[in-house]
Amino acid sequence: MANAPFELTGKSVYVAGHRGMVGSALARRLAREDVKLVTVDRREVDLCNQAAVFDWFAKTRPEVIFVAAAKVGGIVANDTLRAEFIYDNIAIAANVIHAAYLNGAEKLMFLGSSCIYPKLAPQPLREDTVLSGPLEPTNEPYAIAKIAGIKMVEAYRRQFGSDFISVMPTNLYGPGDNYHPEQSHVVAALIRRFHEAKVAGAKSVAVWGTGTPRREFLYVDDMADACVCLMKTYSSAELINIGTGEDITIAEFARVVAEIVGYSGEIAFDSSRPDGTPRKLLDVSRLAKLGWRARTRLTDGMRQTYQDFLAVSAKSDKRRESCSC
Repeated sequence: MANAPFELTGKSVYVAGHRGMVGSALARRLAREDVKLVTVDRREVDLCNQAAVFDWFAKTRPEVIFVAAAKVGGIVANDTLRAEFIYDNIAIAANVIHAAYLNGAEKLMFLGSSCIYPKLAPQPLREDTVLSGPLEPTNEPYAIAKIAGIKMVEAYRRQFGSDFISVMPTNLYGPGDNYHPEQSHVVAALIRRFHEAKVAGAKSVAVWGTGTPRREFLYVDDMADACVCLMKTYSSAELINIGTGEDITIAEFARVVAEIVGYSGEIAFDSSRPDGTPRKLLDVSRLAKLGWRARTRLTDGMRQTYQDFLAVSAKSDKRRESCSC
């Protein structure tokens, strides 16, 4: 059944990857629920280490699991760290999903990524188009790892009757993002680039690619709300997309970022850099039928994200000052 009420109240809920952007948003959202939130630091339990994961699960036995842990990054990181992206993400999925099954977890949600869909799949992207064509080459290893996690969820439901589900969030942004200059996603990368250009008084900012690809952007706290809603109401082997149902060109998005940051110079597009998939817009009709829609407007979410970037930058500056001789 796709509408099977599941009670979270009083349950122990483990968020794998609670320090990341997605995991921290889930933790914020779960704070509004009557649950016992369970987390563990990576320094204590490396999710790529099967023995460590199995031992921790046997001792802790969480009843509900959100698998938000992943090695993530933008186009450059995906294309250059291909072995790490496929190994780490397959290991995380395999270890956590199997440990959840072994220890009798009541429910598990695996968070995938919209990159699992074929590069040239019909738009908007329907859940049933997975594995219907070639993937985008730049992030193929990451996508394959996520597809492996999805197929594990399907297999455990079918063989063992486990109440495990998979969700596919679109491109996410918000507090807790990684603002690394080379390895970040497009939102964080552009925020940093425009901010640094404003501070330096630069006359122009280079944006990777042609600016023509279209992308859908979802505020991470909206994503967390959708996940909690689905954990309570959704139980099916079929994937379910999480998005806004609206997209924007990278060029248009760059102008939004420039306005939020307060940069008034020229925006130049570097066509020598890869564009990635021409368009990625999710079909969210399945989610809409369950009564959920995104609430945060792009400009409002971007203002919150820019404030987070400024706070992160201020902390980094203070650390550098304290370490200087």
